[in-house]
Amino acid sequence: MKKTALFLLIILPLLTIGQPKKDKSMEHILKNKNLEIHIDLPLENYQFSRFDWTGKITSLIYKGVPISTIERMNEDEEDNFGKGFYNEFGIEMPVGYNEIKEGEWFPKIGVGALKKVGKEYSFSKAYETEPADFKIITDMNKLLVECVSQSVNGYAYVLKKEIELLESSFVIRYYLHNTGVKTIITNEYTHNFLAINKEFMGSNYILKFPFDIKPELFGATVNPEEKVELGQNEITFKNTPNEQFFFSNLSGSKNVDAHWELINTKSKIGISETGSFTTNKVNLWGWKHVLSPELFFDINLRPDQTIEWSRTYNLFDLE
Repeated sequence: MKKTALFLLIILPLLTIGQPKKDKSMEHILKNKNLEIHIDLPLENYQFSRFDWTGKITSLIYKGVPISTIERMNEDEEDNFGKGFYNEFGIEMPVGYNEIKEGEWFPKIGVGALKKVGKEYSFSKAYETEPADFKIITDMNKLLVECVSQSVNGYAYVLKKEIELLESSFVIRYYLHNTGVKTIITNEYTHNFLAINKEFMGSNYILKFPFDIKPELFGATVNPEEKVELGQNEITFKNTPNEQFFFSNLSGSKNVDAHWELINTKSKIGISETGSFTTNKVNLWGWKHVLSPELFFDINLRPDQTIEWSRTYNLFDLE
């Protein structure tokens, strides 16, 4: 069995700071007859250094049925961790981290400037943060959040995230403009925290991919109870796993369509994500209460360049 240091960080206790109980009256909600999307604005609730603060989608409801969940089951600390459809830039190495000394600042896209602590970066650390500037524009079926960064060691950017609600789907669009003097090299993914109708992982779930799954080429395989079963292009469960599981590079680093589909045969509901890009990195993390397929988007952006990409989520009923 191969394991990576990245997963070992996942199972270590996270350094957290207490936050006040969430005030749900401060949520921004996009809603129609089929979908309800709850969104925290940048300076509301989760304010740690890992996940992007722009348009934090905390929960998704489809025809009255919850589709998303939280990273950990302790609701008293839910705003300390991931939930819903949080995304992140640079999970393994943020921009410019290796260029600076301890105590100096580096940019974390979508958050602000973080103070370097330790030789190695760890997404699980709660780094001291100087938030970026955020602007918000709301509409009937859209939310646009703009993040304007500080200039940090030659790096600077403007990030715009637009969330648009459609009939039975929603689209997240990203616009990243490099306003600094150094090239931005990083990646972005959405850590989809899924649990249809709050049902634990088990035989009712099927996760499908549009490519052959190649276990012999995985970067990491962590399946301690062997309850997660790998098929040719789908993943299922023997029983509910009590321990965390993790698989990296599901396509063996082959460039593939950025897509997955999760169905629950008991609730007869499915959800899919489709990126506007191809990807050579697809990871899967989960626990007994949550499943998180992750499609990575690579970014190599020279000064004064702009890049755009999107993620479309579709909800549907099983016949």
